[in-house]
Amino acid sequence: MKEVTDLKSSKPHYEILDGLRGVAAILVVIFHVFEVHSHGDFTKLIINHAYLAVDFFFLLSGFVLAYAYDDRWGTMSLKDFFKRRIVRLQPMIIAGMLIGAILFYFQDSPGMGWGGIHDVPLWKMLLVMLIGFTVIPVGRGLDIRGWSEMHPLNGPAWSLFFEYIANIAYALVLRKTSKIVLSILTILAAGITIHYALTNPAGNIIGGWTIDDPTQLRIGFTRLTFPFLAGLLLARIGKLRYTKNAFLSASLLLIVFLSVPHLGGDNNIWNRLFECFCIIILFPFVIWLGAGGKVQGKKAAGVCKFLGDISYPVYITHYPIAYVYMAWVTNNKLSLAQSWPYFLLTVIVSIAVAYLTMKCYDIPIRNWLRKKVL
Repeated sequence: MKEVTDLKSSKPHYEILDGLRGVAAILVVIFHVFEVHSHGDFTKLIINHAYLAVDFFFLLSGFVLAYAYDDRWGTMSLKDFFKRRIVRLQPMIIAGMLIGAILFYFQDSPGMGWGGIHDVPLWKMLLVMLIGFTVIPVGRGLDIRGWSEMHPLNGPAWSLFFEYIANIAYALVLRKTSKIVLSILTILAAGITIHYALTNPAGNIIGGWTIDDPTQLRIGFTRLTFPFLAGLLLARIGKLRYTKNAFLSASLLLIVFLSVPHLGGDNNIWNRLFECFCIIILFPFVIWLGAGGKVQGKKAAGVCKFLGDISYPVYITHYPIAYVYMAWVTNNKLSLAQSWPYFLLTVIVSIAVAYLTMKCYDIPIRNWLRKKVL
């Protein structure tokens, strides 16, 4: 089947949504680097609700997939679709695992629960890396870190596992569903999200990164389902309205709401309701606002492009660098007041590594793959 033209030449590009994805990704980096200073207490996390950026990414993914591919199935096969998604996602997944492998033995930290890292044989670490290249999760038998992550070398890759599941569901089923059916599914998914948020023992919706824990799997699928379906639905029925300063307004909304402290103590109802509000109301509104806006001026366009370009690379490569910072802080028993210059350095290095990886590896590899595979 003949391949269609590239998206950039066939449809207008949502520059503001690219920028918003970058804003959310940088907040995730800051959140993860701060994580060690909460000492395992989720209520004390700084930039407290930035973990909800993952739910925002799922919603944005649904919106962009529907916008980009819904009207292309007459000239595009399933094989074409999956090749495009693999070319888009897989190179940086491999890069993230490689960085995780290179930095793994610098992360030994008994205080973090990683005291056995120095005892992990090289062959086992390399095996986990090779499996990680495929995004296939590993269970407890290959948990070489001790945090029960499905991808111990690069924790955030768990969300890419669910992203692939969403892509498969879209290509096989959801692209064919009517707006009415999709609306019903989205409402049901919202109900499931609210039910979990109000009843789970943790008091928050954090989780999803463990493959052999039914509770963690439930969290992962719960966090995926409503946002992704809502993104599809928004792209199909949303009537966009032009708004001035949309990028600034939407960015501020993301920064403010993802930085809100934990509301109340453990098991507080207000924190649960706040998370539901962000996922079900705020994030769709932010995407609607961004999709309806226009970038004004070359500088604003350049900022949006830069943030959009680094958003995925920085998300999928930063955590191994954050692991090193966490281990160093814990091993030396440092407070944030003592380590803040290195905190800033870790954030800057994470962004720089992502940018260099994008420019020197991701873009050339994807261009080559497009010529060879597409």
